[in-house]
Amino acid sequence: MCGISGFLLADSLLPQRAAEARLGAMIATLRHRGPDDLGVWTDGSAGLAHARLSIIDTTAAGHQPMGCADASVWITYNGEVYNFAELRKELTALGYPFRSRSDTEVIVNGWHAWGPKVLSRLRGMFALAIWDRRARLLTLARDRLGKKPLYYSASRNELLFGSEIKALLAWPEMCRTPDLGAIDRYLSLGYVPAPDTAFAGIHKLPAAHYLSVETRSDGCLREPELVRYWSLPEIGGSRRSVPVEELQRELVARLEEAVRLRLVSDVPLGAFLSGGIDSSAVVAMMTRVGGGPVKTFSIGFSEQGYDETRYARMVAERYATDHREMVVEPDAVAVLPRLVWHYGEPFADPSAIPSYYLAELARREVTVALNGDGGDECFFGYPRYKAMRSLSRLEAAPEWSRNALEALLGLAPPRAQRQLKLPRIRALLQAASENPGRGYAAALGWFTEQDKEGCYGEAMREQLRWADRDFLEPYFAEASGLAAGANRSDFHTYLPDDLLVKVDVASMAHGLETRSPLLDHLFVEWAAGLPERLKLTRGISKALFKSAMAPYLPPDVVYRPKMGFSCPIDQWLRNELKELAYDTLVSHSASGRGLFRPARIRRLLDEHCSMRRDHHQQLWALLMLELWFEMWIDMPAAPPD
Repeated sequence: MCGISGFLLADSLLPQRAAEARLGAMIATLRHRGPDDLGVWTDGSAGLAHARLSIIDTTAAGHQPMGCADASVWITYNGEVYNFAELRKELTALGYPFRSRSDTEVIVNGWHAWGPKVLSRLRGMFALAIWDRRARLLTLARDRLGKKPLYYSASRNELLFGSEIKALLAWPEMCRTPDLGAIDRYLSLGYVPAPDTAFAGIHKLPAAHYLSVETRSDGCLREPELVRYWSLPEIGGSRRSVPVEELQRELVARLEEAVRLRLVSDVPLGAFLSGGIDSSAVVAMMTRVGGGPVKTFSIGFSEQGYDETRYARMVAERYATDHREMVVEPDAVAVLPRLVWHYGEPFADPSAIPSYYLAELARREVTVALNGDGGDECFFGYPRYKAMRSLSRLEAAPEWSRNALEALLGLAPPRAQRQLKLPRIRALLQAASENPGRGYAAALGWFTEQDKEGCYGEAMREQLRWADRDFLEPYFAEASGLAAGANRSDFHTYLPDDLLVKVDVASMAHGLETRSPLLDHLFVEWAAGLPERLKLTRGISKALFKSAMAPYLPPDVVYRPKMGFSCPIDQWLRNELKELAYDTLVSHSASGRGLFRPARIRRLLDEHCSMRRDHHQQLWALLMLELWFEMWIDMPAAPPD
C-alpha cells in the first residue's frame, strides 16, 4: 500500500526543478500512506510521485516511481497483485529482465509487453498511473471492485491525479470550490458516489475503469478516454443445478485460496476480527492455511447494543489467536478533526471512528491486516435484500391490495411512523413497480426529499431542480428481480464509495495495508453466479455461506442476527457531542453559507437532544459536512495534531 500522485502537462513545460518541487508538495500530503520511502520522477511532460509502504521486496530495488529496463514506460502504483509470480514467469520467458522481487516491476513490464490488456490479468487491488513515453500516453487505472482510490482533475492543459484529494489541492492553481450537486447526493447517501467529489472539477476514477490521456502533436492534451475493462457478472447466471453440498465445499476451497494468496508478505501480518461471520471466516481460513497463531484485533463499546467483542473472543479462543481488544469510549470523538482531514470530503459513515481506532490498534503490531469486507454483497447479507425480495412478491399482488397497504401504513400513529421509518417504506412501495432504483435510494437515504425540502436554503434548493434521482436505476435494469437489483446497486455504489473508502482511509492514516479475500474478483464472480435462492433461503440471509462456514465457527457467530459495525452516535449527540453539534451547526459561518435554514437545523438539534425525535443520522451528516467546509473550503487544511 502506498500513496501516488502526479501530473501530465501540455506544451507549457515546467522547468525540471519546479516540476520536482510540485511533485514533492503533492506527495508530501500522502506521507501517512507510505512512511518508508519517497520518490519523484519527471521528464517535463509527465511527473510521477510515490510514498512507499514496503510490503514485498522491502529493499531499495522496489523504489518507485519505477521504469522498465529501456525506460520507455514508468509507473507509480498503490496496491498488491497476488498473481505477480506467475506473470513474472511469462514475462521472463518473453525476455524481460527483472531487478527486483516486487509486483511493481511485473506491472510495468507487463504494460510494456501487453499494454492495457495487462489490467485484466492482474489479480489483486491497485490504483496506478503509467506513463508510456513511446505513445506519449498517461493511463490511470483502478482495480475491479474499487479497493484502492484514485482522484483526478483534467483540463486541456493539464491532468492531475492522486490517491487522495489533498494531493491535487497541493497544486498551486487548483481551486477549492464546493460542488453543491455532489453535496446534495452526499446528503442522500452519506457519501459522494463516483465519479463526483465534493470539489467542483475533481473526480473519482470509477472502479474497474482506466482513463487514458494522450499529448497531441500541437502540445495540448486530448480529451480523456474512460474505458471499463471489467463488469460484474449477472447475479445467478450459472450453477443452478449443482448440489448444495458441492457448492459448500467449493466455497470453502475458493475462500481458502483467496486467503492463501493474501498471506504473502515480507512484513508482519494479522486480521481484523469483528465477531461477525465474514471476518471470523477469514480468520478460520488463515488458521487452516497459515503457520503459527494469527494476530487478531477487535474494537468494542461500553454500550452493549453496539458491542460484538464477546463473539470475536469465541473465534479467537477456538483458533488460539494472539488477540487484542480496545474499547472505544465517548471521548473518541476527539478524533473528528483527524478524520475530516484524512477523508478530504464529507463522509458520514459513523463506523469511520471505530475503523480508525481498529487500524491504529493493529498497526502497533502488524503492517498488513486481512478483513471480512464483501461478504454481505457476495451473499446477500443485508436485511434490505430480504425486504426487496418481499417487495418483489408484493408486486405480483393486485394493485388494489398494494394501494390498501400503502394507505394502512399512512394511518399509523406519527410516533410509529418515525420509529419504523414508514414514510420510507411507503416511498419504496410507491416507486418499486415503476422506478425501483429511485425507491431503493429513498429507502437508504439519510435525507429524504421531504427532509431536504424542510432543511435546504436557497442555494441547495436549486439543486433539487437538477438532481438525478434515477442514478441507481441502471443497476436494477441490468438485474432480474428487486433483490438482485439492490445487490448490484450496492456493488457499484455503497461498496466502493462508502465501505472501501472507509477502510482504505482509516487504515492508510496509520500506514496499515488491508486485504479483502472475500473481494477477490474470481471469488466475487463465482459468488455472483450462484442462484439468489441459495443466498436468501427461507428468510435466512447468506444461507449458503453460513452453512458452508458452520463446521468452522461457533454456532452463536454463524447464526446470530446481523449487527452493523457502528457506534452510538445517537447517544453521543445528546451528551459528549452536544456542545460541538450546537456550536458547529448553528454557528455564524454555517448559517452564513445559505445552504440550510438555521431555524430548521436548530429544531433538529432541539428535538434530538430532548429525545422527542431521533435525528442522529441527519445531524451527523450535517456535522461532518460543516466540519469539512471549515477545514477544506474556509481555510487551507493542515494535518491536525
